[in-house]
Amino acid sequence: MIQQILFILVLAGLGWFAYQRYSEIWQNIKRGKDLAIEGDSGVRMKNMILLAFGQKKMFKNFIPAIFHFFIYAAFMVTQIELIEIFVDGIFGVHRFFAPYLGAFYTFIISFIEILSLLALVATFVFLARRNLLKVPRLTMNEMNGWPKLDGNLILYGELFLVACIFTMNGTDTVLQKIDPAHYPSTGFLAISGWLGPALFGGLGEGTLKILERIGWWGHILGVFGFIAYLPFSKHLHILLAFPNAYFSSLESKGKMRNMPEIAAEVKLMMDPNAPIPEEDPNAGPVSFGANDVDGLSWKNLLDAYACTECGRCTANCPANQTGKELSPRAIMMKTRDRMEDLSKFEKAGGNKEEGDGKALLGDYITKEEINACTTCNACVEECPVSINPLSIITELRRYTILDAADSPEEWNLMFGNVENNGAVWQFNPQDRAKWVEELEEGS
Repeated sequence: MIQQILFILVLAGLGWFAYQRYSEIWQNIKRGKDLAIEGDSGVRMKNMILLAFGQKKMFKNFIPAIFHFFIYAAFMVTQIELIEIFVDGIFGVHRFFAPYLGAFYTFIISFIEILSLLALVATFVFLARRNLLKVPRLTMNEMNGWPKLDGNLILYGELFLVACIFTMNGTDTVLQKIDPAHYPSTGFLAISGWLGPALFGGLGEGTLKILERIGWWGHILGVFGFIAYLPFSKHLHILLAFPNAYFSSLESKGKMRNMPEIAAEVKLMMDPNAPIPEEDPNAGPVSFGANDVDGLSWKNLLDAYACTECGRCTANCPANQTGKELSPRAIMMKTRDRMEDLSKFEKAGGNKEEGDGKALLGDYITKEEINACTTCNACVEECPVSINPLSIITELRRYTILDAADSPEEWNLMFGNVENNGAVWQFNPQDRAKWVEELEEGS
């Protein structure tokens, strides 16, 4: 009875905490502007299945992808076992489904154990990649401090969970022979069937029961801890990768979103007889692009929370490869940091309307970073969960050029040439087609 009450109290506490934190993240995402999601829902569902569930892009690099898949598959399938743990914890029973499912129960738990063992191997591999081999994209400047610790903490947590699973199942396997009335038969489990007797076979019944409870509670508390830790970690992508992939743009990656205000002006220039759009007299001054998170779309902000910090975008960014300050991964991390800082400011009693006197552009992301972008879409192409750093960079750059009038002199010269000559080069517009005439004369 005591364990049941304790379990329910812990579960209720986790539920309250998770609701508060996940609601905060939802409110942060809602800071963004509305963005219409268009396109066939069937295509979107296919993208979600292939990218988020099937991890299609991960397998461009097969070796790390297969180890990542081991951990991912173990995480997904292990949730089946949690159903039984919840039933056992709330109602004070043990292995509730074992007598009813028989051989199928043995298969499920054995499958979970095999995946857990593979996840254990993958965990050691990833710890080595991060801390011994020091893969370049995992050791860049933006990964110093908390990002590096965060990546390691979740791997240490994985080791803890696997240890608890095999302690729980291993001791239970031995106890089934000692006290079958209280420990229903699970059949011969793939790993614990031989590991349990080998490790725990010589222990007394009392010790076995204590270790079984340590494994059981360690497992569920580890899972609860992971749920509570998730919204503070890059591993939030485990949940957000699915909606992020679903809502990703179906248009070609090279297509940029037009600004309605600019598009209307261009249409009037091209056709003076076109109807003039009605202006809202109560509307404030028009702002182009964004200099803070509230000027970005909600999808941009969802992107920031869905970022896995894997660094594939930065590793393939030509600007970063040539030594420029730009790191698409850092753009996403800084956008997320800005949302979190604003949330903390408002929770501490800060005035939401007046703000904290800071902005995403300038205080978090520099002009040098966004100006270095070549808009090649390499970062968008490489992201395994369809994050679009370029969209944020474009909005910040639009603000810098159109609102702040703070573009580099070389760019201003190019803009002037386009306006006056119809091309980025400085020459007489009448001379632009001369090469065609010369070509015709030559033929």
